Amino acid sequence: MSEQVRERPGGCERALSEAYDTALLDLDGVVYQGGHAIEHAVESLAAARDGGMHLAYVTNNAARTPQTVASQLTGFGLPTGPADVITSAQAVARLISEQVPPGARVLAVGGEGLLVALRERGLEPVGSVDDDPAAVVQGFDPAVDWRQLAEAAYAVQRGVPWFASNTDLTIPREGGIAPGNGALVEVVRIAAGGAPQVAGKPQPPMHRETVLRTGAKRPLVVGDRLDTDIEGAYNGAVDSLLVLTGVTTAAELLAAPPQHRPTYVDADLRGILGPQPAVSAADGGFRCGGWTAALSGGALVLEGDGAPLDGLRALCAAAWTAAGHGSCAADAGKALARIGK
Repeated sequence: MSEQVRERPGGCERALSEAYDTALLDLDGVVYQGGHAIEHAVESLAAARDGGMHLAYVTNNAARTPQTVASQLTGFGLPTGPADVITSAQAVARLISEQVPPGARVLAVGGEGLLVALRERGLEPVGSVDDDPAAVVQGFDPAVDWRQLAEAAYAVQRGVPWFASNTDLTIPREGGIAPGNGALVEVVRIAAGGAPQVAGKPQPPMHRETVLRTGAKRPLVVGDRLDTDIEGAYNGAVDSLLVLTGVTTAAELLAAPPQHRPTYVDADLRGILGPQPAVSAADGGFRCGGWTAALSGGALVLEGDGAPLDGLRALCAAAWTAAGHGSCAADAGKALARIGK
């Protein structure tokens, strides 16, 4: 296997919570969805923490402060301090502070989490282009309205440097998948043109912020999104675990290009408490557990029986190997139906 191209999910003989010192956990779609903890999340994380693993919560959601996030997690039964939470608001505030004078005004379109992060960097949030800002920044908040987006567009049109906490197009909510900060950034782009500097996952500023704040030596990124969590791990050259409790479908995982291929795949956060099965080459295909997957006649074929996740891991190996540096376009419908995906 090329060092740059992952061709199959990895195996690990030890529990992931023992093999890695720090879990860098995404929140939405991994730990909770809306106001409710995801099934098995709290007890799994508590067990990992009790076993010595450091838990750090890394989120692209810039709306809330670390204190607010920590309080919510503590309310779920996961005692958490603000220092255990790293947000894209913190990452973008650091990025802006490195490019504008100390104490500069910043036109901020976002929530309390963004405003607090800017102030912590000595910057002054303002609400209008008439305040002569040195930068304009967008961070997700459900209360963002047309007037705020218009002010951001006016600033970008005037050449004010433009930043975004993240560009996630969607965000999971209890009622379904809702527009994320990336959708709001697109509104400003349509009106004003150009593109912002982005700090959040998968961009390097977020990885830098996380390493600076956690001091992780053997980190494991845990997320539900291929284009943020997993690509962010790829860009940071660290291992990753994809959990299937958020937005990523099995079909999307099979079609993943190299930068979106996780080291490990599991159903939910229980996956960090145990080892990960190896996927091996076998009979012109790939075997995991009781399943064997191969590419035949332009379609992925799955034979055998056993745990559905083992079948998915074998299919990943067949798809990723066939795709190489690209994305697998083979028909996977019948194979995925065999494992209920």
